[in-house]
Amino acid sequence: AARVPEVVDQCGRKGVRGVVVITAGFKETGGEGTGREEDLVGRIRGYGMRMIGPNCMGVINTDPQIRMNATFAKAMPLSDGPPGKIGFISQSGALGEAILANARDLNLGISMFASTGNKADISGNDLLEFWEDDPSVSIILMYLESFGNPTKFTQIARRITRKKPILAVKAGRSTSGARAASTHTGSLAGLDVAVESLLSQCGVIRAATIQEMFVFAQTLSKQPTPIGPRVGIVTNAGGPGILAADACENLGLTLPAPSPETLAALRKILPPEGTPANPIDLIASAGPDRYEPAVRVALADPQFDALIVIFVSPIMIDAHAVARAIVAAATTQKGTPKPVVTCFMGKIGWEEGIRELEGHGIPVYRFPELAAEGVAASVRYRGILEREEGRPVRFDVDHAAATRILDGAGAAKRAALDMNEARLLLAAYGIPFTPCRHVASPAEAIAFGLEVGYPIVLKGDAPSLNHKTEHKVVRLDLRNGDEAGTAWKELHKHLEGLDPSATILAQKMITGGQEVILGAFRDPQFGAVGMFGLGGIHVEVLKDVTFRVMPITDRDATEMVRSVRGYPLLAGVRGSQPVDIPLLERMLLRVSQLVAENDHVDAIDINPFIVSAAGQPSLAVDARVRLRSA
Repeated sequence: AARVPEVVDQCGRKGVRGVVVITAGFKETGGEGTGREEDLVGRIRGYGMRMIGPNCMGVINTDPQIRMNATFAKAMPLSDGPPGKIGFISQSGALGEAILANARDLNLGISMFASTGNKADISGNDLLEFWEDDPSVSIILMYLESFGNPTKFTQIARRITRKKPILAVKAGRSTSGARAASTHTGSLAGLDVAVESLLSQCGVIRAATIQEMFVFAQTLSKQPTPIGPRVGIVTNAGGPGILAADACENLGLTLPAPSPETLAALRKILPPEGTPANPIDLIASAGPDRYEPAVRVALADPQFDALIVIFVSPIMIDAHAVARAIVAAATTQKGTPKPVVTCFMGKIGWEEGIRELEGHGIPVYRFPELAAEGVAASVRYRGILEREEGRPVRFDVDHAAATRILDGAGAAKRAALDMNEARLLLAAYGIPFTPCRHVASPAEAIAFGLEVGYPIVLKGDAPSLNHKTEHKVVRLDLRNGDEAGTAWKELHKHLEGLDPSATILAQKMITGGQEVILGAFRDPQFGAVGMFGLGGIHVEVLKDVTFRVMPITDRDATEMVRSVRGYPLLAGVRGSQPVDIPLLERMLLRVSQLVAENDHVDAIDINPFIVSAAGQPSLAVDARVRLRSA
């Protein structure tokens, strides 16, 4: 590493425009290495050069005009036949070696490969922009350990995924994994919920593992995108057909019955023991003379958007001939082509059959469940292509009031707003709050009840009281002055033992509606992350919540509300009245604007927000606002 600067200087003086620094010993080692990397970047920029690395495995370009391998990997992309269409970014050099080897085994052609290492100069974002309109790259695969600039990534990926799919594996899901990623690349791993939200918003398909990413890539890189989720299954064995059907349904795909015309045609092809339903069981004696017409008939059926073809190789059937029959049917489709994926199980003639299928761009999986996963990924990408573009929404708000509240708390060096300040801040952004006031005596509590009308609620208010019900500092449904006065005295005594600084807040009692939680927090790497979920047990126990990186669009707000598992409770179930869904979406957009326009706000938690039917009052009942330190 100590000798790299001298070589960079030599390259700079010679007019070299780009360098790949495979050498380790820079930022990823910390201490002296960090300074060494800063010096290296300064030299690179001083010469007007670009750099990939340091601490990387290098780059490969299979374009016939270039055909350059600038890596120290032993594995190579496919060398025979035309170059592939996959652009692959790997932040890990060692993993890049395994990626190249696996891609070759699966007959996935790599167009360009880059191991970015520490990303001191050229980043994944740069490569995405480079490949955005490059006809030699039709699908992008990424192994990531960190995001250099999440905001820029979001902008670029949103554009690209409407043209070509992006698949990503983001390491660092667990706490230990995040620590390992930090020491490995010298960069901080983001909170996984933020990662999941960011990728979802961008239309990037996230895979849990490298293996899963390759499963997705086999179908997405070789076959057309289906127009819908309806899958037909053709098999010569009942068990694998059932496994494929189960996997499809678990993945959200559907298995419609063949059309009457298809059923009639299949009965002419199948022996009496066969099954023309879906899965279409050709039985074990099926050879190429049965596979080709069955696959052709199934592909012509308007009931099916995609086809999974399964072949278990019995000793008396030529697997290579079956593969040729599948190819003949799949490659001569009329009209809009439908994706065809196959599952070849067994070893008799297996290799020749696989080479035949893959040579014609038909993916081959070893197990039925993997074939279903490949189709499901392609259906997911169709949903991304058809997804409406969201638009930013901006409301007229009282900026002066918000600034006054936040500046006052900041001047007092407080880490959080009290409940009344939080209410006023929300009101400044058009988020309604139930009437409330701090009450310093039983008499004030009684007066509040007379003013707003009973019943009322009394609750303790202090930064230390995160979960008020657990601390037993909430007194509900106080219906008259006697109950209010007695509750104030009991609560005051209880709070003295918990937090002497706590005050007592009186609120108008709100009944009916559904409890939901709205909020946002700032992640060190991703910035503001918004949250929505159902309140009560759904958030505390079931954790039925969803996240999006802010600022959000109107489309993001709609998806947030509709993606929680408990959404049917909001939409109205078994005769119950639906709540005001558009109002909830507006509340999320207002929270997003509040956080975007006020850097002092570190986290906001509105729990619960009571949402009622359209035309009825919907109000925040409790809120916490944590402030960022200077």
